Amino acid sequence: MRRSEFLRAVDAEFGGSASSLVSDLVLPGIGRTAREALDAGIAPGEIWASLCAEMDVPAERRYGVGTLAPRR
Repeated sequence: MRRSEFLRAVDAEFGGSASSLVSDLVLPGIGRTAREALDAGIAPGEIWASLCAEMDVPAERRYGVGTLAPRR
């Protein structure tokens, strides 16, 4: 997962709360916010998994959200 895919996934899943979740919520598994984790070079996929776990996102919505559509 790329950073841009992560940001799209957060937007798609959390809508208007996305920005504050990324900036304010400290993820227990990572020990920092998603924004701090991205800036520190932690893999966006790892951050996405941690955010999904913390926010109880159902498993069926954890994979594939935010990925680019295949080119035609």
